[in-house]
Amino acid sequence: MDYNVFDYGAVGDGRTDDVLCIQKAIDEASEAGGGRVILDGCRTYLSSSIILKKGVDLHVVRGSKLLATPVLENYMHPNAGKKDEGVSIAGTPVTLKPSYAFIYALDADDIAITGDGEIDGNCYAFVKRVSEYYVTGDFYPRPTMIYIEHCNHVTVRDITLRNAPFWTLHPAGCYDVLISNIRILNPLDVANSDGIDPDHSSNVRIIGCHVEAADDCICLKSSAGNMEYGPTENIVIADCTLKSTSAALKIGTEGTGNFKNIVVRGVTISGTNRGISIQIRDQGCVKNAIFSDITIETRRFAPCWWGTAEPIAITSINRVEGKESGTIENVVFENIYATGENGVFIHGNHKVRNVRMRNVRIEMATTSKWEKGLYDYRPGEGTEVVKKGSSAFFINGVDGLLLEDCSAAISDKAEGDFVSAIEIENSVNVENRNFSEEGFSR
Repeated sequence: MDYNVFDYGAVGDGRTDDVLCIQKAIDEASEAGGGRVILDGCRTYLSSSIILKKGVDLHVVRGSKLLATPVLENYMHPNAGKKDEGVSIAGTPVTLKPSYAFIYALDADDIAITGDGEIDGNCYAFVKRVSEYYVTGDFYPRPTMIYIEHCNHVTVRDITLRNAPFWTLHPAGCYDVLISNIRILNPLDVANSDGIDPDHSSNVRIIGCHVEAADDCICLKSSAGNMEYGPTENIVIADCTLKSTSAALKIGTEGTGNFKNIVVRGVTISGTNRGISIQIRDQGCVKNAIFSDITIETRRFAPCWWGTAEPIAITSINRVEGKESGTIENVVFENIYATGENGVFIHGNHKVRNVRMRNVRIEMATTSKWEKGLYDYRPGEGTEVVKKGSSAFFINGVDGLLLEDCSAAISDKAEGDFVSAIEIENSVNVENRNFSEEGFSR
């Protein structure tokens, strides 16, 4: 059954707060056993926080927009009404449960957010410019756009999400999540505006999406704030296009729990500061991940962003002294074609094990004005950005590595900062078969 918000008194003029009308439609639909709540009429519906409930499909019709309120006091507080301001470990902000959420659901099974319309997070109401390269807010974290907690059988389909002030779509502790054919269009200067952040969730499929974000496009997390839920596992990411000022695809850095059984295929990454990143800083481990049939184009952004244009970066580093970071094992990269301003970077501390790279080609070329020949170890105990000539493959501290039919090439020397095709240090059980290189001086 359909529930049109006009029938509940919504105005849709972009100025009147329609939250009571929208929420009443959601409540009645859920009480009736489920239904579709419709926002249509090519209008803009300004709203305070909305709570999505069991069995409800929030449907925004093409031409219509759901616009988040710019008034902070009108956001609900999933974190028991407490802000997370100042929460950090070794100077790095650590997110607990979101302090503010625009669309929220808890224990609401069989829910959906659909339609060809837009949901707008009104990001510039919560930030200020601190440099020519990015804006940020006076408090952390800013409102999460969509936070879905401990829900089963969740669908987000076809919708366009834009202008998130913080993370855009955050399913936490959820089971059976389908995110398909959505667009996330965040400005590339609004810090922390991740695209999709599955967190302690399982059986998640992210299919056919386009994401632009001034942070990670798709980031698998296992956060401290949701440790009551299980591991992040059984994840499929396929047929997506991604652009990011940070990492296009990332696992971590929030990894208090485990990650396992991850398949990524058919993804195109462009104009991005770091392509694929596995960053373990907490005790959680990564096991069984396959990345295949991926094209990557990286370029450096301003130094305020983590990463130095690495197409693939794998690191396990203690976040703080005395708390050992987890292991990363059984990771496969197949049919990866990367062009950019750095090469593969693996820093394992002997906690990265059994890595297989087959038909991985790295072409190094200058495409930005920023300094080259850098490796970014942040965040973690004693980490920094290190000046060191870049290799197409720089691998340190790995136990079990196979390079098969891999290749490296350079189109310029980057004023001496592109130095070698391959450099392997402090590693054991290494095999290198049929490696080829072009343009490097001996």
